[in-house]
Amino acid sequence: MLIAVASKDGKEINQHFGHAERFLIYDIEDSDVKLVDERMVERYCSFDPEHPLRGHLLRSIAAALAGCRAVVTAQMGEHPKGELEKLGVEPFVINGPIKQTLLELAKIL
Repeated sequence: MLIAVASKDGKEINQHFGHAERFLIYDIEDSDVKLVDERMVERYCSFDPEHPLRGHLLRSIAAALAGCRAVVTAQMGEHPKGELEKLGVEPFVINGPIKQTLLELAKIL
């Protein structure tokens, strides 16, 4: 199962969804967590008077996360959460060490 993570340092889940310019993609299988990809995205939190709700950015981020069962971030607004759910990506707001947290999350997915 693939899960996308927003992380500043590659060790902890410690980045706000809207500030992420990349998502680390982990493959979780049994008790094994492997970093398998890094996907670059345009920051969701950017001022754009033409698109104040930035739906186009959410669709673009969701497309970049294609194949991922979930996205895990340290913070995420309600609007992005709802829109990502509509686009088929389960959002989770969790802080902690990436590998240990993903193993726990995989138990409920």
